[in-house]
Amino acid sequence: MKILMVLTSHDELGDTGKKTGFWLEEFAAPYYTFLDAGAEVTIASPKGGQPPVDPKSDLAENETDFTRRFEADDAAQAKLANSKKLAEVSEEDFDAIFFPGGHGPLWDLAGSAASVALIEDFVNADKPVGAVCHAPAVLVNARGKGGEYLVKGKHVTGFSNAEEEAVGLTEVVPFLLENRLKLRDAIFSRAAKWAAYVQVDGKLVTGQNPASSRPAAEELLKLIRSSGP
Repeated sequence: MKILMVLTSHDELGDTGKKTGFWLEEFAAPYYTFLDAGAEVTIASPKGGQPPVDPKSDLAENETDFTRRFEADDAAQAKLANSKKLAEVSEEDFDAIFFPGGHGPLWDLAGSAASVALIEDFVNADKPVGAVCHAPAVLVNARGKGGEYLVKGKHVTGFSNAEEEAVGLTEVVPFLLENRLKLRDAIFSRAAKWAAYVQVDGKLVTGQNPASSRPAAEELLKLIRSSGP
């Protein structure tokens, strides 16, 4: 199995003067879930090189077994530091694509032509597409095989309005993910704040928040295996 993980290159939290990026657990949990299942993982980002880690996700209170494993893994850190440029990767080389979240994707990946084109290539090839937390933002401009928005009529989830309000960033983010997915006529659902929650609709997998990262990765693996050679 060959899986492409795509991370944000954006590190500015609006005009707050604070930093953002990808959420470490949302990368580390899927990365090791894929690796432990025998998958080969490639990492890409819009700018290539070292994607920015949201500093809050690296705080002691947000540590998990997966983030601690990553911090002790020199090979994984080197791979992350040398992510490929998004424009240089192709759907043909992978069995699935997965987008970890963090607030960064709201600014760069949601409007990235390269990201949208890549997602559409995976969809047209009938390969699984996964995204967790804020990363379902990458889906809002992608189109399905029929030309309509990919998420139209699809059961999806993502970082909820209630969770955005809880972290105090409702007025900072460029758009509220829950609202934007609903605007695209997605069938949006969510669990309680911070509870693990995943939706699978066809070959599309979405997770609500950091706690949903590993379950979403596991669902993506199931889809790859069910596709067969």
